[in-house]
Amino acid sequence: MRNCPLPGRHITDHQMRLYMSFRHAEPPVIAAAKAGFSAASAYRIEQDPRLPSQKQAPRERRRRDPLSAVWDSEVVPLLKSVAGLRPVAIFDEIRRRHPQIGASVRRTLERRIRMWRALNGAEQDVIFRQEHPPGRLGLSDFTGMADRGVSVAGAPLDHRLYHFRLAFSGWEHAHVVLGGESFVALAEGLQNALWALGRAPLQHRSDSLSAAFRNLDDDTRQDQTRRYEALCAHYGMEPTRNNRGVAHENGSIESPHGHLKQAIEDALLLRGSRDFDTLDAYRRFVDEIVGRRNARLAKRLGLERSALQVLPARRTTDYEETIVTVTSSSGFTLKKVFYSVPSRLIGHRLRVRLYDDRLECFLGATSLMTLRRGRAHPTGKHGHVVDYRHVIHALRRKLMALLNLVYREQLFPRRAYRLAFEALLAADSEKRACRIMVGLLALAHDRACEGELAVAIDAELDAGRLPELDILARRFAPDPAATIPDITVELVPLHLYDELGTVRAGGAA
Repeated sequence: MRNCPLPGRHITDHQMRLYMSFRHAEPPVIAAAKAGFSAASAYRIEQDPRLPSQKQAPRERRRRDPLSAVWDSEVVPLLKSVAGLRPVAIFDEIRRRHPQIGASVRRTLERRIRMWRALNGAEQDVIFRQEHPPGRLGLSDFTGMADRGVSVAGAPLDHRLYHFRLAFSGWEHAHVVLGGESFVALAEGLQNALWALGRAPLQHRSDSLSAAFRNLDDDTRQDQTRRYEALCAHYGMEPTRNNRGVAHENGSIESPHGHLKQAIEDALLLRGSRDFDTLDAYRRFVDEIVGRRNARLAKRLGLERSALQVLPARRTTDYEETIVTVTSSSGFTLKKVFYSVPSRLIGHRLRVRLYDDRLECFLGATSLMTLRRGRAHPTGKHGHVVDYRHVIHALRRKLMALLNLVYREQLFPRRAYRLAFEALLAADSEKRACRIMVGLLALAHDRACEGELAVAIDAELDAGRLPELDILARRFAPDPAATIPDITVELVPLHLYDELGTVRAGGAA
């Protein structure tokens, strides 16, 4: 019976330590009473002063090891040969080789692989936390926004954000970019940020601009590098780049990407709509969100402002400039996009400044027009930016050219015109459909009623009728009563002539 364990509460390590403390001044019986156990237990402790936790035998395996047959012979060689192999891939491979191994041992394998790698695995990369002094570092990066579902005038807006941030204060600036990570987008966004800040940091860091440098030859890459260095030199900043593919080196802006995008997402949910009337309206929306975020950083920005550099007297170029020739198609092709211009420019060479969202065209030193920038299709097909006003006078003389026109869909200024042409082709001959459609475009141009005419065409199509050119021409014809002014002729009294003669007689005398 003495060797049988008795029921009751076990002595804890805490009680044992209390007993040993009281034992310095008390006999075993009193010290045991104060610690809360019996005198017999005290005398046993006197014989073996180890803590209860030290007396427990190590826990032994209670079931057979399910990996004993494969761990040393198959799993460990896989771990040694392929460092980045995932545990789930090893598990699938082991089960393929040994179908008798059940799916329930997956967690056991994962825990054992984790333990093996902690003891025998390769060294991992280390992130070194940095301290950023005020005014020293500003960072730039791009982040995609296509998944936010933003649209402009009902059309989805495929765009991204250029994001600038000061490492010390956290002050930031965002600029909506319609194209990719190009040097033009970087130059425009960076200069907008610096002039909004009113100062410039000592260093500027960006990623390697992989999208801007991809598929470029060596000469073009060197030219891009020189332009980037010249941009930074204009503002007195030292240009730096993080190592390609190492995102955490740009961590002071990579992480804030998510916070800014979440703030925009919250604002869109509160707004109740993701559609904006114009691109400028969406840009003002983003600027307002960024401004509210910066307002919370006024104190830290005040500490950093004194350490920032003064801006130069003017901005530097944030565009690409090229020379194009207007062809007989009344347009030119630039970066796989065809742009239409007035036909009077056919044969002339234009100087074009290429921005992220627009083109500025010059004839010599004379500014001609600003065109919306287009993008080539992802499939490689050419894009088209066409204004029907540039070619409508020629279409009037060549009606059937509309039928198989390469950029026919882009020629229609609004959806109503495209639907009208499809309905005319389905209901009538091709020649009559082209004649009516060209007439509608000419009417919109001559009477400056593009929007009103589109509403009228939609009403006709909704009613199941085809648009009648004659009826619409009379509807949008100028009002004769409004064009002829009322002229009131006031006759001069005859006695004024007598007075005029009197004056002349006086002057002669």
